[in-house]
This record gives sequence, C-alpha cells and structure tokens, in this order.
Amino acid sequence: QVQLVESGGGSVQTGGSLRLACVASENIILFDTMGWYRQVQGKPRKLVATITRDGTTTYTDSVKGRFTISTDKDKNTMYLQMNSLEPEDSDVYVCHGDLTIWHKEIEYWGRGTQVTVSS
Repeated sequence: QVQLVESGGGSVQTGGSLRLACVASENIILFDTMGWYRQVQGKPRKLVATITRDGTTTYTDSVKGRFTISTDKDKNTMYLQMNSLEPEDSDVYVCHGDLTIWHKEIEYWGRGTQVTVSS
C-alpha cells in the first residue's frame, strides 16, 4: 500500500512563507501525476497545483506567482513552496498521487497538513 505523508504546515503571518513536503513510501517516478489540494471540511477538495512525471506543472490562478510545486526523486518527496501567504490560503493541504497499474488508475491521498495565515 502506497503511503503519502505530509509535513511542513504551520502558522505564519501575512506575507510569510512555508514549504510543505509530501514523502511517498514508493519511488515517486511511479506516479503519473502528483499534486496538492486544499481540504475544507465538508466540502470537495480544491486543486492547488500539480506536477507530472516529466515535470510539467499547473497551478490554480490564485497561487500563480506565489507557490511553486517541485519534486526530488532521490528523496521520493514532493514540495510546495508557498510565498507571500495570505489569510485566504489558510486550509488543510493534502498530497495526492495517481498511478496506472494494468491500465487502471489508482489514486492515493495523504492525511493533510494545516496551514494557518493570520493577518
């Protein structure tokens, strides 16, 4: 069973920075795509950023120019560098990865890490 474990969340003031990390129990090159989502209790997760195996990245409009998604294949880790944080960025951030086995897509989720930005 593949596991994804997040870390790096915390409390910062407006304008501060955080770097989230997601460590995978398997080699991350197995994943077709990995990404970060926001989890609001009782609501569907919202996409923040994704990165494909070949390094192609996408971002939701609200974080473009402020957040950077990246991976370190040697450490089996995905990162989200969060700069110029705003109170509206406060949420639980969840790591996601999907891979294909025998033509079937399988998704994996972490448990999340809390980000709180105070004004």
